[in-house]
Amino acid sequence: MMDTDKIIQTLYRPGTRLYDLFMRHGELVAEKSLEIAQKVPHLHPDITFIQEAALLHDIGIFMIHAPSIHCRGSHPYVCHGFLGRQILDEMGFPRHGLVSERHTGAGITLNNITKARLPLPHREMVPVTLEEEIVCVADKFYSKTPEKANHEATVETIVASLSKIAPGHGVRFSAWATKFQL
Repeated sequence: MMDTDKIIQTLYRPGTRLYDLFMRHGELVAEKSLEIAQKVPHLHPDITFIQEAALLHDIGIFMIHAPSIHCRGSHPYVCHGFLGRQILDEMGFPRHGLVSERHTGAGITLNNITKARLPLPHREMVPVTLEEEIVCVADKFYSKTPEKANHEATVETIVASLSKIAPGHGVRFSAWATKFQL
């Protein structure tokens, strides 16, 4: 098993508000991811990988500008996934990097990127593997916003929120919710 704490602490300083927020969110997502994986043992999810990827999925948030969650970087929020992929790829963890890139929303399609002129590389960023889907789904249950951080959202609330971004996002999440018996 990889040393996720060591990886995180190379980029986040323990004791800071950003570190605490990052860790709390990652732990909640990891817990939810493992709960989801336990519902589908017949699909043979890679439990160790899921736990690691869930803890690291937001590794790029320090590079975004979002003062409400203590992020003082220069990139828009939507970029944190692909920036996280770059970080994890450079560290030699490309499989984990794909989870980081593909977890945003219910995945971001190339059509979403071009139509909305998002500041993202022009490629599909939608979960492909079972493990990517599980972490993506689990992430939607918890906000990083401090006042909502410990509140678990409902499937209905998540679908409604994702559908506002793009109808396909709500449809995709609904299909995953059914698949994972949520």
